[in-house]
Amino acid sequence: MPGVIETTIQLYRDALSATGRSLVRGWIIAVAVVIFVGLMLVASALSAFLGILGGFLLGAVNALMIGATLSLVEQAVKTSRYLGVQDIKASFGQYFWEVISVGFVLWVPIMVLDKAAAGNPYGPLLAAAIFLLLFILLNPAPEVIYQVRPGSPLDVIRLSYEFVIENWIEWFLPLAVVVAPFGFSFFLDISKPMGRGALLDFFQMVILPFTLLEAWLTYLGVPSAASSTLVLVLTPLVTVAMLIFRGHLFAALHGSSRRKRAFLGRS
Repeated sequence: MPGVIETTIQLYRDALSATGRSLVRGWIIAVAVVIFVGLMLVASALSAFLGILGGFLLGAVNALMIGATLSLVEQAVKTSRYLGVQDIKASFGQYFWEVISVGFVLWVPIMVLDKAAAGNPYGPLLAAAIFLLLFILLNPAPEVIYQVRPGSPLDVIRLSYEFVIENWIEWFLPLAVVVAPFGFSFFLDISKPMGRGALLDFFQMVILPFTLLEAWLTYLGVPSAASSTLVLVLTPLVTVAMLIFRGHLFAALHGSSRRKRAFLGRS
C-alpha cells in the first residue's frame, strides 16, 4: 500500500510538472477559448430565432469549438513546440465528426429521460442520479477522442467506461480534492449539467472551472467585486490548465495499471 500511495503521488507530480511546461508553450489556447466563447455566444443568439434549425446550428458550432479545443490541447500535450495563431486556424474542423456523433448518440436517450422525468414525481431525482453516472462513466471521453482515436461513438463510450473502471481513483482524486471544501452537494450540482454532454458541451466545459474558481475565491474570502473580475480573467487559463492536466494524466494512466506503475516506481 505505501508503494501505491508513493506511485500515485509521483503520478500527480509528473502530470503537474508536464502541465506547467505545456501551459507555458500553449498559453495561446486560453486566447482561443475566449474567441470560441464569443463564437458560441453569437451562435446561441442566432439559434434563438431559427427554431429547430437553430438547435442543429448550435450543435454544429459546439462540435466545431470542442473539436478545435481538443486539437489544440492535443498539440500542447503531445508536442514540445510553442503554439501560435496558425495552430488556432488549423484546429478548426478537427474532431468535428467525432464530437458531433457522440453528442447524437447521447442526445436520444437523454431526450427520452427528460420526457420520462417530467411525468414522474421521482423523475428529477432519477434524472440527477443518471446524469451523475454519465458524468462519471463518460468523464474521459474528450481524452479518448484525441488520444485513443476510436473508430465510432460507441467505441468512445465503451473506452471511457473501461478507463474509469480501471482508473477511477487516480482519475477523480484531483477533482475530489478541489471540490472537498464545498461538500458532496456541490459535486452533484456541477455534475448534473456535465452529465448531459460527457464534457463535450463547450459552455459546460468552461462553466466547470468558472464555478470552481468562483467557489474557491468566495471560500478564501476574496471580496465579491474583485472575485468577479478574477473569475472572468482566470477562467480561460484555468480551463486550459485543467484540460492539459487531464491530457497528461490520461496519457500516464491509459494502457497502464496500478500494479504496473508500482512496479516501475520501484525499479
